[in-house]
This record gives sequence, C-alpha cells and structure tokens, in this order.
Amino acid sequence: QVQLVESGGGLVQPGGSLRLSCVASGINFSAYSMTWNRQAPGEQRQLVAVIPPSGSLTYVDAVRGRFTISRDNAKNTVYLQMNFLKPEDTAVYYCNANRRTDYTGLENYWGQGTQVTVSS
Repeated sequence: QVQLVESGGGLVQPGGSLRLSCVASGINFSAYSMTWNRQAPGEQRQLVAVIPPSGSLTYVDAVRGRFTISRDNAKNTVYLQMNFLKPEDTAVYYCNANRRTDYTGLENYWGQGTQVTVSS
C-alpha cells in the first residue's frame, strides 16, 4: 500500500519560514518524480515545485527564489523549505509522487495534505 505522509505545516508570521516533509512508503521512491502542490480555499490545486529522479528542479513563478524542494532517497523523503512566507502562501500543501512506465502506465499518488497559514 502506497502512503505519502506530510508534516511540518502550521501558523507562521509573514516573512517567516517553514519546512515541510513528506515521507513515502510502498514505492521505489528514487524512481518517482516528487512534487509539492497547494490548494487555497475556493481555488484549484496548484503545482508549486517538482524534483525528478534526476535533472532540473522546477518552481512556479510565485515561489521561485523563496522555496526550495529537495529529496533524500535514503529516507524516502521530499522536503519543501519555504522562506519569506507571504499571506498568499496560505493553503493546504500536498505531496505527490508520480511516474509513467510502459508496464504500469501513469502512477500518481497523493498525501493527505498539511495546512500552512501565514498571518500576523
């Protein structure tokens, strides 16, 4: 059974920092592209950052220069370091694991989400 478990969310003041973690189980973690996504109330879920098994990282413009995605394959964990947080970063943050193979097709797994609230 595949599980993605996020942690690290909370309430932070504008300009503050948080580090989100997502621990994966039930998959060959190093073979998957990992993403962080977020969904604010009344809005659609939005891709925030991508870290593939190898290669370049990708960030949405709104977080580039403030957020950093990283992974530790030995710990089956992906991180999102969030600095200089703004009120508009307030959302539920979701971890995602995905890959496509000729044998299995698209595999796409989601965590349950962790709330990040940026407010004074």
